Amino acid sequence: MKTIGFIGLGLIGGSIAKAIRKHHPDYHILAYDQKRETLAAAVSANIIDGVCEAKDERFRTCDYIFLCAPVEFNIQYLEYLKTVVGSQCIVTDVGSVKGIIHKEVEKLGMEDSFIGGHPMAGSEKTGFEHANDRLIENAYYIVTPGGEIPLDKLTEFTEFIASLGAIPMVLTAEEHDFITAGVSHLPHIIASALVNLVNMLDNDLEYMKTIAAGGFRDITRIASSSPVMWQQICLENQENISNVLDDFIRMLIQIRCSVDNREAENLYQMFASSRDYRDSIDVVDNGPIRKAYVLYLDIADEAGGIATIATILAMDKISIKNIGIIHNREFEEGVLKIEFYEEDAMERGAALLKKRNYIVYER
Repeated sequence: MKTIGFIGLGLIGGSIAKAIRKHHPDYHILAYDQKRETLAAAVSANIIDGVCEAKDERFRTCDYIFLCAPVEFNIQYLEYLKTVVGSQCIVTDVGSVKGIIHKEVEKLGMEDSFIGGHPMAGSEKTGFEHANDRLIENAYYIVTPGGEIPLDKLTEFTEFIASLGAIPMVLTAEEHDFITAGVSHLPHIIASALVNLVNMLDNDLEYMKTIAAGGFRDITRIASSSPVMWQQICLENQENISNVLDDFIRMLIQIRCSVDNREAENLYQMFASSRDYRDSIDVVDNGPIRKAYVLYLDIADEAGGIATIATILAMDKISIKNIGIIHNREFEEGVLKIEFYEEDAMERGAALLKKRNYIVYER
C-alpha cells in the first residue's frame, strides 16, 4: 500500500485521484485544496481518506505528492515540501509548462526527488465536479525527470502512471515545452483568435453566430477553456509559443499569397498534405493501447432518434463514452458518432445496431 498526497483537487488532480482509487483501492489518499467544499465532496465520494491543511505533517508519510494547483502556487509550495518529504518520496506536478518548475526544483536542490508530469488530457470544464477516473485513460502522460532522479525511482513512477491506464512518455522539460507549444498551446491561441475574429466580423443580427456549424464548433471548442489558465501558460512558455507563432504567421502569409494569386496547385497541396498528416494521427496502433473505439451511423432527423439508440445500447448494458451528431462532407448526410470505452463494447454495439437495421460505418 502506498500513500499519495494531492495539493489541489481540480479537474486533473481530481481525475488522477479517482483513477488511483479505481485501480488501487487500498492506497491511502490525502489531499489539500483551498476550497473546503471540494475536499468535502472528495471525502463524501470516498476518493480521499484524509483532509489536510496547507502545511500538514501527514505529507511526510507520502510516497508520491501530486502538485495540481496553479503553477505559481506549486512553485511556492516546493519550498515547504523540501522540508517535509522523506528520501522515499517523489514530488510531481501536472502543469502544462515544465521549464519554469524545473528551474525552481534545481534552485532548491530537489532534483533527486522531483519528476515533472503532464497528462495530455483535459476538458474545457474545470473543477472536481467534472473530474472522472477515465480522463487520463489511454492518454499520453509526459514525464520529465529531474536531472539527478535515480533510475529505479523513475521506472517505478512510470509503472505507476501506466497502472492508471495512461501511456507514460519520458521527455526532457525543454522537449516538452517546445512540443506542447505546437500541439497544445498554439491551437488554443488559434481557437480563441478565430472566435474573436468571427465575433468582430459578425453583424448586429449575428448571422455568423447563428449558422456556425459543427466544424466551427469542433475546432473552437477549446476556446471555452479557463482564460486564467491559458493566460498563465502563455506567460510561462513565452519563448516557445512566440517561435511557433512566427512559423504559423509565415505559413498564413504564404496561404494568403496562394489565395490572392489563385495558385491552385499550392492550395491543393496544402489541403492534401494536411489531410494525410491528420489522418495518420488517428492510426489505431500509435500506442500500446488503442485510443478510440468509435462507430458512425445514419440516423433519421427526428425527435427522439438519439435517445432511441442510447436506450438500445443501454438495454444491452453497453456503456457510451461520448455521443453526438457530426456534419461534414465525409458523409453525405449528418451522422451520429458514438464513442465507447472498450473495443468489445464497440463491436457489440455495432452488431446490435445493424440487427436493428441501422447503417453502421466502422473506421
